Formats: sequence, structure tokens, C-alpha cells
Amino acid sequence: MTRPAPPRFRTTNWRSYNAALRRRGSLEIWFDPQMAWFAAPTGKRGRQPVFSDAAIQTCLMLKALFGLPLRQTTGLVASLIKVAGLDWPTPDFSTLCRRQKGLDVMVGYRPAKGALHLLIDSTGIKVAGDGEWSARKHGPSKPRQWRKVHLGVDADTLEIRAVEVTGSRVGDAPMLPALLDQIPEDQPIDAVTADGAFDTRGCHAAIAARGAQAVIPPRKNGKPWKEDTPGAHVRNEALRASRRFGRAIWRRWSGYHRRSRVETKMRCFKALGERIVSRDFERQVAELHIRVAVLNRFTALGTPVTQRVA
Repeated sequence: MTRPAPPRFRTTNWRSYNAALRRRGSLEIWFDPQMAWFAAPTGKRGRQPVFSDAAIQTCLMLKALFGLPLRQTTGLVASLIKVAGLDWPTPDFSTLCRRQKGLDVMVGYRPAKGALHLLIDSTGIKVAGDGEWSARKHGPSKPRQWRKVHLGVDADTLEIRAVEVTGSRVGDAPMLPALLDQIPEDQPIDAVTADGAFDTRGCHAAIAARGAQAVIPPRKNGKPWKEDTPGAHVRNEALRASRRFGRAIWRRWSGYHRRSRVETKMRCFKALGERIVSRDFERQVAELHIRVAVLNRFTALGTPVTQRVA
């Protein structure tokens, strides 16, 4: 029996996607001369902040985009202000470091046209520790430290809609309710796709509470749940289909293959840096949220549209 040929796809919007790729290299999408650079009065006692949160976020986004230290980031921002012909002061590196700790990062996204199909996945980001080669060659010099990033991606727009940062000891499944809480209540959710690590009663109950369908492969040694358990009917149907027809056919029927899009987004997320520069947890959370804002800005410019041809 001959193996069937793999499907072939064709990109149908090369003109607009090519223009979007060129715009990603433009500094105009990151630095807007019309933005509110100075902070509004807080009405509290003490010294008022000079720079707005938008100005601090702009500087930190340029830092994450080009992989610059804080001092070099201030030089880049000062040159952009000079080229734009603006008489704005530049925040120094100590101001950026101090404001990053309490910064409320604004992550922009396009609203979904209909019900949301959410793709869930998690990955690890290194904080400190030797590289793989150095650890094998000379032995580890200090314990490695990791942070886990949990993402929820819109399957249609490919934008990140939910993000959570935890320590390395926190599992994937306990963070699913927190990711769903970041989706507004008035936003309907059609389906939530995740891998087998999310095949727990808590995850299925959280998905059922939002009126969504869980597309989660059951564990290989999974047993049927009682029907009175929230989300048990969908999970038991997936278990019966997997046992009767095989997991490959169930994945094709359920559309589980769409989860590869969140894995691609994880690769783009790590392309901005394999490790975190910040040292305390609050600044690390802000740094990772800044990367999410950068990726959503890239995605909003344009994405390829493919069509199966064979």
C-alpha cells in the first residue's frame, strides 16, 4: 500500500503579506510622535512621574525588539526623538528599570469576529544558569532557574489573548482557569484546544463553565468519567472515539491539528530571547508581557492566508 502524498498549500495574499513583512522593520510602528509622552498628574502627594506608561512601554518594547541593554535603549530612544524633531526628554536607564516593576503593560489585540477558538500551550524561559554545552563540558556552576509562560492564542487572528507567568514548579493544567478569566465574559468561546496535560476534571469544568467545547486528547490510560461531572460528556465521547477509531482519526475529526499554531507562536515568542534579563519576578512578568505586545503588533500588520491546492 502506497503512502498518500502530503497535502500542498498555496499562499493567496503574497502582496499584502510581503508589505506587512516590510512594515515590521519600520520604526514608525513602534514610535508615534503623537503619543502622550508625559504623564498626567496623579493627584497624590509627592513627586509626580514625568513619563507616561505608554512612553515607558515604548522604550521597553524597543529594548525587547532589538535585544538591547537599558543604557543602549535610552540612546536609541534619544536618537529617534532627535530624528523626529521633538523636544522630549529621554528616560534614563534607572527610570526604565524602576518603572518596569509596576508597569501595567497594554497588550493590543483585534476583537474576534465571532466565537473565539482558543489554543492553549506552555513553555519554559530560562532566567539563570549555564547553557547546555557549558553544563555538559564543565558541569553546572549554579542551579538553573526557569519561568513558565502560559499562552492562549486566537486560532483565527493568531494573536495572543491571554498570558500567565509562573514558576517552574507550577503545572500546565492549574493555569487554564486563569487564562480563561482573561477573556471578557461577553466574548463567547466556541472551543478550547490543548494537549493531553490538560485532561483533568478542573480544566474540563472551567471550559464547560464558559460554554465552550474542549478539544483535548484523553490520556492513553484514561477511564470514563461520571456523566454528572462538568464536561464529562465531551471528554467521554473523545475517549470512545479514540479507542474505537484511533487517535489519528479523532484528531482529524476534532480539528486538533490547529493546536500547531500555538506551538508556532511559542517559537516566535522565544525568537525574541531564550532567557529573561530581569532578576525579580515583577520585572520578569512585565518583560514577558512586553514580548507578547511585540508579537501582537507584528501579527496585526498581516499574516499569510493559505489555501489547499492538492
